[in-house]
Amino acid sequence: MASNLDYLAPDRQPLVEKVEAYLAAEKELRTLTIAEHNEATHDAEVAASAAAFEQRPPTGSFDQHADELQQRRDDAQADLDHLKQEILALLPTRDEWVKVNLGYGPSRVGAWRTPNPDGSGTEHYEIRVVV
Repeated sequence: MASNLDYLAPDRQPLVEKVEAYLAAEKELRTLTIAEHNEATHDAEVAASAAAFEQRPPTGSFDQHADELQQRRDDAQADLDHLKQEILALLPTRDEWVKVNLGYGPSRVGAWRTPNPDGSGTEHYEIRVVV
């Protein structure tokens, strides 16, 4: 019975915190990616509202919204990559599930070997979480 409750062990708490941060960072990255894809719609709405009030942008100004979105997306991707490396360091094994407590009962997290996306021969692991 004790092995079924291993996911509640206090020594797994740092892993739990990193997995929760990883899931939040993934969600933020998805949100920013969608916002970036909808940038054309945003620009059209801004232009329509400016036309409705017959306003012109100040001389020398430019729209920074797209640049800010790209910067926020790049930062979110960097955060996600950093959290992935921290989770890999905390996981005791590769290519198998580790039980953790994400607040919903026993959840599972694992690092699974996948082909490297850039085509190099170095090891590449994908973090998978089952809540």
